[in-house]
Amino acid sequence: MDRTECFIPPDGVLPPCDERIAALHRYWRSLWPAGGGLPGRKDFDPAAVPDLLPWIWMLDVHRDPLRFKYRLLGTGQVAIIGRDRTGAWIDEQVPNFFDAPAFRHYAAVAEQGLVCYRRGFPVVHVPKDFMLLERIFLPLAKDGRKVDIILALTLYYPAGNSD
Repeated sequence: MDRTECFIPPDGVLPPCDERIAALHRYWRSLWPAGGGLPGRKDFDPAAVPDLLPWIWMLDVHRDPLRFKYRLLGTGQVAIIGRDRTGAWIDEQVPNFFDAPAFRHYAAVAEQGLVCYRRGFPVVHVPKDFMLLERIFLPLAKDGRKVDIILALTLYYPAGNSD
């Protein structure tokens, strides 16, 4: 599995990726309001993507200072991480979060409304059985502009698996 990391405008095209990530991206794009702007949490219907729910998670975006709180974690996420972090601040769960390269991904989605896609390694917050990940961050905004939730889907691949 090659390493890919990119920021994409909300109306941009994803690089080649797992079909589950592509499916969530297509569904998210289908939620866009007719008048423009980003979809909000109220537009997202979990029943529309039942096969993806184990891998979906959401973060609430807080500002001044910029922080992120786990809103929900799918059952697949909880099983791999080893506990349900719903309601916890990500910076209290992930050591050195604000200094980690991933912080800029969260910040770009929250502050600029970009889509963030990543495939590769290392995976630092899950058991070492899983060394590769593929994920997407999608912005949600109640008012169509100011991102208040990050909708995410992460897939984990066992060490030695390149698919």
